[in-house]
Amino acid sequence: MLTVQILCVGKMSQKWFQSGLEEYQKRLGAFDKVIVTEIPEHKVAEDTDARREEAIRKEGEQLLKVLSEYPKARKAALCVEGKQYSSEDLALLLRDAKNESSRIIFVIGGSAGLSEEVKKACDLRLSMSRMTFPHQMARMILMEQIYRAETINQGMRYHK
Repeated sequence: MLTVQILCVGKMSQKWFQSGLEEYQKRLGAFDKVIVTEIPEHKVAEDTDARREEAIRKEGEQLLKVLSEYPKARKAALCVEGKQYSSEDLALLLRDAKNESSRIIFVIGGSAGLSEEVKKACDLRLSMSRMTFPHQMARMILMEQIYRAETINQGMRYHK
């Protein structure tokens, strides 16, 4: 069984996002073990480049600490400059992760993004879209796409 870990910055603050995540986590339980690991978001008192960089650095240190606990896991950083995958491509990625390491970690940064060090610590950079999404919505979209990918791998009709 594959362990899918969503490693993300910040708490899920919107109740309707949380409800959706719980639903997809329940559905995914038929295929995978799903773990959501949240690290605290570093709030920026002043919205300056220096403050944003400081937040990214501090969050990055915490993310790297968690990533280092799983040296054999496949790791994917969600970032705008990453490669865009189709649902079928994601299904192949999950299948390969299941065969190679039994754990895949998807890393979602906070509102300021991910540090370059975190991106370098990952095996691949994945972009959901060229559009920008709130990081809480990105979590929801990712969870749905993981579910869709697993239904593709199982030959189910969810994916049309």
